[in-house]
Amino acid sequence: MTGTLYLCATPIGNLEDITLRVLRTLREVDLIAAEDTRNSIRLLNHFQIKTPMTSYHEYNKIEKAWQLVDRLREGKNIALITDAGTPGISDPGEELVRICTEEGITVTSLPGPAACITALTMSGLPTRRFAFEAFLPREKKERAEILSHLKEETRTIVLYEAPHHLKKTLDELCDVLGDRQAAVCRELTKRYEEKTLSTISDLISYYKDNEPRGEYVLIIHGKTYEELRAEQHKAWDEMPLLDHMALYEAKGMNRKEAMKLVAKDRGISKRDVYQALLSDAENRKYTEDSL
Repeated sequence: MTGTLYLCATPIGNLEDITLRVLRTLREVDLIAAEDTRNSIRLLNHFQIKTPMTSYHEYNKIEKAWQLVDRLREGKNIALITDAGTPGISDPGEELVRICTEEGITVTSLPGPAACITALTMSGLPTRRFAFEAFLPREKKERAEILSHLKEETRTIVLYEAPHHLKKTLDELCDVLGDRQAAVCRELTKRYEEKTLSTISDLISYYKDNEPRGEYVLIIHGKTYEELRAEQHKAWDEMPLLDHMALYEAKGMNRKEAMKLVAKDRGISKRDVYQALLSDAENRKYTEDSL
């Protein structure tokens, strides 16, 4: 019998947020794999947990994963914890879970704190649909590509950011996404927890006078369907009507069907489309018979 890998969510600030199930599991497993053992030992000492601990982090995530898999194959149970929050969310635990899954080893997740969900639910922005992007890439080309995709995102966007990069990131978001409604959350679950819901431009102004401190979660309103429709109508309006007709006719539609769709796209009547076509000397072929 192989062992089980337990993904144990740990507090993101307030130690009271740890679950009874996680505490029991941390005491009962054979080994705890921690992202930073120096950080995690404080948590374990607080709850008087004596289970042996080993490091599992970004710089050993592949080699160490196979070592942990060997222990699991021996029947040992292992708990994976991150510095704060749920393992596998924007941390190297993702690789360990992938390898265990491929090797047929049981993986189970013990739910608990996650900064992205905590910030999203308290933000005051739409929560039904959201896109979690974690930290934006630092490489310039990749970062620009991700931002260009986010510009068209209709779901609420969730980002992580470090304090020394916050100002630059807000500037970029405003330039690419526009001046949208956004919430900035920091010190989540802690004594001085703070949420600021405003526009991106107002947040930029605020942090010019207030130096960012602590780890941040940014919640940004997605592009609305009204904005998408307005942009699409603008694109249609800028396209010559004859080209618009040709677009649909090239798909095999007859003129009557094409005129109907062109009218719908442009928010005008089919009769208006007909009159516009009729007025063009080169398109006298569009006669009353076309209707």
